[in-house]
Amino acid sequence: MAIEVLGVEHIDLTVNDIARARAFYDKVLGELGFRKFEGADYIHWANAQMTIAIRHASAPNRDACFDRYRVGLHHLALRARSRADVDAFHDFLLREKVEVLDAPAEYPQYGENYYAVFFADPDGMKLELVHYPWGYWRRVQTEDYDPRPRYEMKK
Repeated sequence: MAIEVLGVEHIDLTVNDIARARAFYDKVLGELGFRKFEGADYIHWANAQMTIAIRHASAPNRDACFDRYRVGLHHLALRARSRADVDAFHDFLLREKVEVLDAPAEYPQYGENYYAVFFADPDGMKLELVHYPWGYWRRVQTEDYDPRPRYEMKK
């Protein structure tokens, strides 16, 4: 019997300026319903599904610009309940003057009815809020077919 992964439990992000990152994630994750918990060297925000934490970068890495095409994290996508939530969050990003990389739109290259907004944190890490219809991946697995034009199922 295969072990089933239920989802992401936590994600730790390394940041250059902990105070600047704390202010950003307080604002953004607070808007998304996460609660903050803070320890001596670990700041994290949690909801019922997952935890997102920030940690200070080691000295040799401080002040380096984030490059999502290097080995490691490319971007972090959080799932929204509805397209309206994505739109409301986009309004929040604009009000708070958070850098929006791509406005809310459908991105068919990622799947049918894939609707998302992309934005950046203070270190330039790409973040996303996406509404993707529930059950999409279950259908892909049970029907052995992924309709996205860029993918073919491998047997």
